[in-house]
Amino acid sequence: MNYDFSFYMPVNILGGKNALQNNKNIFSTLGKKCLIVTGKSSAKKSGALDELIAVFDELNIEYTIFDEITENPLTKTCCDGGKAAREFGADFVVGIGGGSPLDGAKAVCVYATNPHIINDDIYTADVTNKPLPLVVIGTTSGTGSEVSGVSVLTRENGRKQSISGKNYYALYAIADAKYTYSVPFRTTVSTALDALAHAVESMFSPRADFLTQQFALISIKMIYPVLQKLHDTKELPNSEERDTLYFASLYAGFALNKGGTGFPHGMGYALTEDYNVPHGIACAVFIPQYLTEAEKSNPDLFNQVLDSMNCDKSTAEKLIADLCDLQLSIPDEKIKGYVARWETLKNFKNSPTDFNNEDAGLLVKRLF
Repeated sequence: MNYDFSFYMPVNILGGKNALQNNKNIFSTLGKKCLIVTGKSSAKKSGALDELIAVFDELNIEYTIFDEITENPLTKTCCDGGKAAREFGADFVVGIGGGSPLDGAKAVCVYATNPHIINDDIYTADVTNKPLPLVVIGTTSGTGSEVSGVSVLTRENGRKQSISGKNYYALYAIADAKYTYSVPFRTTVSTALDALAHAVESMFSPRADFLTQQFALISIKMIYPVLQKLHDTKELPNSEERDTLYFASLYAGFALNKGGTGFPHGMGYALTEDYNVPHGIACAVFIPQYLTEAEKSNPDLFNQVLDSMNCDKSTAEKLIADLCDLQLSIPDEKIKGYVARWETLKNFKNSPTDFNNEDAGLLVKRLF
């Protein structure tokens, strides 16, 4: 066993019940004016937005709400958010929501202080000015965006692409699982599958090390029994299970932050873009094949994953397939287009074997 590791995750995580109220004084250190970045509903339904506003009223912090972030946030929308922050004179940003609002808020912070960066320029232009400070409040159990230096956006051509680095970390993450309690069943399943995918994919990444693999294994051990119950009962999790899923998603985020994702995530983007498949399901549908590749590459690590799941490979694969429940028919011409597109997909190099774009095309043809 190689116990070498390195770990960088500069986010200050403030977790537990009533973490927002208990740590409210952090906001006074960030300034007097805040742009709150959200989607249209989850921030309100979760209770997080109302609690944040109550804290801001108590602290005499001015705020304005930018609630234009949609699923798979557009670079243009985030650029508009940056402009809104500048016009308001925001000292800092708070992002509330699942992966899309949190990823969008990270980009808003960059656009806000770098007006020379317009829309898709964020992928290529230099970030010459330090982004605005960011506080994130997660409302789903899957993204890991609270603790990662990654923002996944949608380019002007409709294709999803991630951007990462020191400019995309939050300063603080408020981690209170109660904000996930209102998430509906299908979204709960999809986000839990996303967290599982983060853990499994990062586990076998060439960039992974002993520490991140331990985080991944802890996450898998926490998530899998809840997924099994969701599969068997078709009922929403109780509060204890919600807590388990949320903090497991953070552990998966720790692993993801170093290891990154493999081909399931890279391939899954296409299903989301073209067929509106929820992100977690779009990625997880390819996890059974990823496990097959992992078994070839590193049987010892593969067995550790199965031990964490407490089941055999066929049982895990069936559970994941059943939960994805994805009924698609993808034309051959569309698959040929994916094969060409995936020729430059970097996620293949971050996977455990030489599985490539041609193999991916055959997999999509077999599944759909």
